[in-house]
Amino acid sequence: MTTGVSIVGSGHTQFGRLQENLEELIVAATREAVEDSGIDPNDIDAVFLGHFNSGMVTDGFASSLIHQAYPQLRFKPGMRAENACASGSAAIHAGMNMIRAGQARTVLVVGAEKMTSRNTKEVTQALAGAGYQNDPAEASLSFPQVFGVAARDYDARYGSPLDAMAKIAVKNHANAMSNPLAHMHKEFTFEHCSTVSEMNPEIAPPLRLTDCSLVTDGAAALILTTDENAAHFPKSVAMRAAEHVNDFLPMSRRDFLAFEGPERAFAQAFKAANVTLEDIDFAEVHDCFTIAELLTYEAMGLAPKGQGARALEDGTVYRGGALPVNLSGGLKAKGHPVGATGVSMHALAFRQLTNQAGDLQVPGAELGLLFNMGGSAVANYVSVLEARKV
Repeated sequence: MTTGVSIVGSGHTQFGRLQENLEELIVAATREAVEDSGIDPNDIDAVFLGHFNSGMVTDGFASSLIHQAYPQLRFKPGMRAENACASGSAAIHAGMNMIRAGQARTVLVVGAEKMTSRNTKEVTQALAGAGYQNDPAEASLSFPQVFGVAARDYDARYGSPLDAMAKIAVKNHANAMSNPLAHMHKEFTFEHCSTVSEMNPEIAPPLRLTDCSLVTDGAAALILTTDENAAHFPKSVAMRAAEHVNDFLPMSRRDFLAFEGPERAFAQAFKAANVTLEDIDFAEVHDCFTIAELLTYEAMGLAPKGQGARALEDGTVYRGGALPVNLSGGLKAKGHPVGATGVSMHALAFRQLTNQAGDLQVPGAELGLLFNMGGSAVANYVSVLEARKV
């Protein structure tokens, strides 16, 4: 049970408030992935870039910035993929589809975003463009406000999620302490995350600052190739499943709390990979806001609807638990350079499954689960990655 595509190399810049511009980030991640795989750049058939932008930088035609990494990439087909905060996964799927169509054997996928060249207000406005614009009520909402609505609705339907959200923030910041590539290396207490204060103000009630992911620069890259060709590389990880589900853009047309798009994507991925949740060794999920990670527990089947907090209370999602979630620190602490996020998840999972994760390593990890989301659960990508059997 496989897609026929494997990952054979990864690159990943530091995430954070960086001096490098978009081109420099793309080139750095590209070169690391090529060197990691050992591939000759001549043998790369095409390149794909995941990049949201929305005015955050002036580079409106960025796909060929990848070609700057090596002269051998000149004349290789290049394309940018955009699907809001799931742009990185969209680029991965575009590369996979070219391989599966027989038009390429090996492709390079890069995800990148330069966000800190704009101030927080400008970034918030740029990201808001991924919401539904033809309804004045929805168009007026920033994404913190969108997920603030989700937290309020969760409270009304099931009871307050705020303590669970604070625990998620504490967990992910603690995990990031072991990730040298993470944007923020700072642990927080439950008391700090659960209390509104001058240091932890409400951003979009009831969301507090500690419930929100970071405005981050960074890039990540992957070398994808056919399963057959992957046997010639020193390291490889099979893409056992890669599923993509899009839902309606207007929130008024769906029950946001039901998280039906993510739920369908998880179900399809488990079926395609012929696995159950109990088979998975670790997961990286899209915690753009802590309420999103809580809803994801329920969408993947860790807990019934309205009871996602159980996955925290019983220790399941913590390091050393049955299914550790966001060992990297997640978007919450690793950072969320939106076009890079999906590629970053796959790059770090590749390192887990090839025993290269350092202090993040899950001993004996064989199966990883990844969930990358665009917008308010509109674009939903779920992958299951498998360590190559030797």
